[in-house]
Amino acid sequence: MSLLALVLGYFLYGKFVERVFGPDGRETPAVTKADGVDFMVLPNWKIFMIQFLNIAGTGPIFGAIMGAKFGPSAYLWIVLGCIFAGATHDYLSGMISLRNGGVGLPEIIGDTLGEKTRKLMLVFSVVLLVMVGAVFVYSPAEILDDMAGTTTMWIIIIFAYYFIATMLPVDKVIGRIYPLFAFSLLFMAAALMVVLFAKWPDIPELWDGLGNKALTVDPSWSSQLFPCLFITIACGAISGFHATQSPLMGRCMKSERMGRPIFYGAMITEGIVALIWATVASYFFYAEPQPGYQLITEFSNNGFATSAPKVVNIICNDWLGVVGGILAMLGVVAAPITSGDTALRSARLIIADFIRVEQRTIKRRLLISVPLFLCCIALLLWQVENPDGFNVIWQYFGWSNQTLSVFTLWAITVYLLRNGKPYYFTLIPALFMTTVCATFLFVSKQAFGMPERVGYILGVVVLMVAIGWFHIFESKYKKNNK
Repeated sequence: MSLLALVLGYFLYGKFVERVFGPDGRETPAVTKADGVDFMVLPNWKIFMIQFLNIAGTGPIFGAIMGAKFGPSAYLWIVLGCIFAGATHDYLSGMISLRNGGVGLPEIIGDTLGEKTRKLMLVFSVVLLVMVGAVFVYSPAEILDDMAGTTTMWIIIIFAYYFIATMLPVDKVIGRIYPLFAFSLLFMAAALMVVLFAKWPDIPELWDGLGNKALTVDPSWSSQLFPCLFITIACGAISGFHATQSPLMGRCMKSERMGRPIFYGAMITEGIVALIWATVASYFFYAEPQPGYQLITEFSNNGFATSAPKVVNIICNDWLGVVGGILAMLGVVAAPITSGDTALRSARLIIADFIRVEQRTIKRRLLISVPLFLCCIALLLWQVENPDGFNVIWQYFGWSNQTLSVFTLWAITVYLLRNGKPYYFTLIPALFMTTVCATFLFVSKQAFGMPERVGYILGVVVLMVAIGWFHIFESKYKKNNK
């Protein structure tokens, strides 16, 4: 049912969102600004595969596995979040960029929410993207360390690849290897779905209730369903990081009319991947008469506490054999690396847009890339030296990621209002995600760590303030533009 809902969401709701924006036959930046580096026309199928891998990484896998610990509510958030928030967010942010010369996210936000917000989002976006680069170096390096070499050796190799992929034209590295990795990720998900249908395990369903099933398995895992579920499952439902990536592919599209299959379609595809992994994880944690992990002796003592990467390797090797092990390695290692390099590429372009420095020449690309990589290396060194460094960065990345989606949704809403288009369908997700991020900030131990009741009350206060602010803005705008 959830799978069917996602497919129907693409054809029905996606068509509605497309009709609201109104793509036409005008020339795109890939044609008008062609520079042979970042602006160039690529085949539509290749753009889709690159876009999917850019926004996916390990997000719809790890996030869905951790989110499954909340129980069947994870399915509901993936489906509703993806259709009404995530895919809408990705499509409209990508199309607004495309319509405005392929500009980056800070420029989009600045044009709608003001110059001060643009500068804030410039810093916020670049810091987030550098965090992505650092996080997605260390985790695959540790995994590869178990196979051969040392963590330091793999970090150096991954960074060398990052630098090459960030500097070279988009068709030289990204355009050639990303479709292969994207296919591997999709094939792995499809194979797992086939096995799920074959096994048809007895797992919690939506009609069994939306409560935190984690507490019935391991009482020590007591994270709040709200707002933690909506931070944990990001890339499979809505992710601000995606809005930094969509302009990369918008600069390679020949026609605006390909926006729905590329932007909205890639997000729906990611939602399907997340849904599959959430279901697989439910089997692993909750299946009757015994959870899936109990069938594997090596991990029977870890059970519910088994980490997401280990769940991926266990399931793929157990269900898919040697081929599954190879695909799991591609998913756990290649996917984060490919997300990391496009994150740093996006950061280079965002800074270039801000300081108005062309990127056709290698010298100008180096001018921005070298300081970026030095910052990323510094963050990585701190991460390696700090025993809990990876977890700390990941937690801040999760909240920052969703907060960026809040600013993007507000920018999209204001853009639609100013262009005389329906905007309440983006206003509602903007208000919801504003409440989620604010409440998480209040109750999270990594931030203010307030008592739940106080945090929830303050979250409602933030919601009321947001509604009031937009009502005042809306009234003034309509009065001044009669």
